[in-house]
Amino acid sequence: MDTRTNKPLRYRQIHLDFHTSEHIADVGAAFDPDVFAETMKSAHVDSVTIFAKCHHGWSYYPTNIGTPHPNLKRTDLMGDMLRALAARDIVAPIYITVQWDELSSRVHPEWRALSAGNSFSRARPDDTSSGKQLSAAWHALCLNHGGVRSYVLEQAREIARAYDTPGFFFDILLHNDCVCEACLERMRRDGLDPENPVDRLRNDEAVNDAFRQEVSAALRAEFPGLRTFFNSGHIPKAGAKSFATYSHLELESLPTGGWGYDHFPLNARYAATLDLDFLAHTGKFHTSWGEFGGFKHPDALEYECAQMVALGSKCMIGDQLHPNGAINPDTYRSIAPAYDRIARLEPFVEDARQCSEIGILSAEHYVESRSRNHPSDDGAAQMLLELHRLFDVLDPQADFSVYKLLILPDEIPPEPALVEKLKAYVAAGGAILASWHSTLGDGGDFALDFGIRRNGAPVAFNPSYVQAGRELASALPTTPFVMYDEAETIASAGADVLAEVCPPYFNRSYAHFSSHQHTPDDPAASPLGAAVTMNGRLAYVAYPIFRLYRAVGQPLYRALVAGLIDRLLGEPTLATDLPTAGRASLTHQARHNRHILHLLYGAPQIRGKALPEADGTTRVVEMIEDIPSIGPVRAMLRLPAPPRRVYDALTGRTMEWQVNSSGQVEVAIPYLRIHAAVVFEG
Repeated sequence: MDTRTNKPLRYRQIHLDFHTSEHIADVGAAFDPDVFAETMKSAHVDSVTIFAKCHHGWSYYPTNIGTPHPNLKRTDLMGDMLRALAARDIVAPIYITVQWDELSSRVHPEWRALSAGNSFSRARPDDTSSGKQLSAAWHALCLNHGGVRSYVLEQAREIARAYDTPGFFFDILLHNDCVCEACLERMRRDGLDPENPVDRLRNDEAVNDAFRQEVSAALRAEFPGLRTFFNSGHIPKAGAKSFATYSHLELESLPTGGWGYDHFPLNARYAATLDLDFLAHTGKFHTSWGEFGGFKHPDALEYECAQMVALGSKCMIGDQLHPNGAINPDTYRSIAPAYDRIARLEPFVEDARQCSEIGILSAEHYVESRSRNHPSDDGAAQMLLELHRLFDVLDPQADFSVYKLLILPDEIPPEPALVEKLKAYVAAGGAILASWHSTLGDGGDFALDFGIRRNGAPVAFNPSYVQAGRELASALPTTPFVMYDEAETIASAGADVLAEVCPPYFNRSYAHFSSHQHTPDDPAASPLGAAVTMNGRLAYVAYPIFRLYRAVGQPLYRALVAGLIDRLLGEPTLATDLPTAGRASLTHQARHNRHILHLLYGAPQIRGKALPEADGTTRVVEMIEDIPSIGPVRAMLRLPAPPRRVYDALTGRTMEWQVNSSGQVEVAIPYLRIHAAVVFEG
């Protein structure tokens, strides 16, 4: 079976980790190819990423390039997996580790990345040794060394020549903050300062990009149609051109593994704009990658996979095979319900496009950050998810004209090309909601006509208070409410002032303080400036309200933004009484002339409160189980025309609907547990 035809990604995938130490005996001895493949098939799996080489540096097939695991009991464990899966029409992409390769780091210490901060993944915090030699850490390789690049490329060629695989998952292309001699020389050549962490980050990315280009060009030349994906644990908001070396995208997002349940929706709503096939990684683990004996509740897997297809993604669930090669039946019993649902939904999610009316212009694109998402992006997306708004996340290369409203969260700089694009967007009838420093220049002027001016220094009080009226949003109080962040001092220059900044009596210090936290507002004091303004189709908030919402989660901040969205957007395409913990999306299948409304409910809870991390810190574990049924849930949609038929995607059951007095198509879902997909067929 020739799989190298650039066919769309399959929907029900497994990523099968197999990182196995040389100190473990009888590796693969219990592997049974028929049991392995039948277990996958019975769980409705249609693609499994299997291992050629793991983080320990060992290979699991007969190789002349790599080094087979010294205790491997099946000479061609990888090939046996691939052939057993192929016999059941399950495809098998191949995994190759790149920068984490412990064997190579020992045999070729000259290839090692030298971290400027002596930082290595999973290193002990009390290990002060050079290169963290006394830690059970991954000692990364630097891709600035030709030997590393050649080793990875030649092993991929060897596999592609000998095995029928749709493509490769190249894992671990990281920013290692490298100051090895090769990187120092490269930075000197490129005019970068090795003592500047921003320049080191730029060098890391340039080195990685050169590797991606070299490998993808060589493989595409010899094996047309072969897929390539390079995993760094995060898909940056860098524009479609930055993914030219990728055949598709894979969004690593394990909610219980520290990513949380809001990480995937933000990144999926960006990936969906790039015109690339993509899938999402979650895990069967209770914690994160590498957990043996951990099981996620089947309800959580069902919720996570349903959310993936609702947002245009294919599904992948991470597992880890035991070193003896025996597949775990309990794992696949927990996966089966999720993938059974996805198999039945596939006709309604193939080639479905998101129907979005709001675009969040990503701050991550502009602000250097080593975190997964910029906190302002996180906060904006979290608000819109809870408000059930239809939105995408954008980079500046996106087509703004397809959105009725753009949100510029907190830190979007006034770059000339962007400003001209935004002005053209507004001139064509678009609306903008900006906050804090967005479009604010170094000279203190805003690049867009918000009808305001900046009055010198920022507000002198932190926290301060906002006095807003109910005309902005009915959920807002009539008295001042506290804002736990700084604010710009803003005066109107023609804009309508919808809320004002109010001071406390004083900032808290040793010299004067009041009560347990901060000083109350001073009713006798004059307002310090405008907190919220509107000038035609442009709204502005003087606070970094999106990063603030991510940090504090105060519903009043969301209500304030919702009030502005209502004014700027008018009647939304979708309205629903789903609880704020619910999630909603609307897609369109042009080929079938139908819209599909996806509603999800599975409120995450923090159950683990102090999971130990390798660096000595702890974190919470956000998880889902025991999802209750809710209903009826009402939804009202503005569609191009009334549908001919409305029905449940999974059961085919016809649903009652009506066009209400506002021209909306109104439907009630009587019973919602985990997920409902309602089809509006034209």
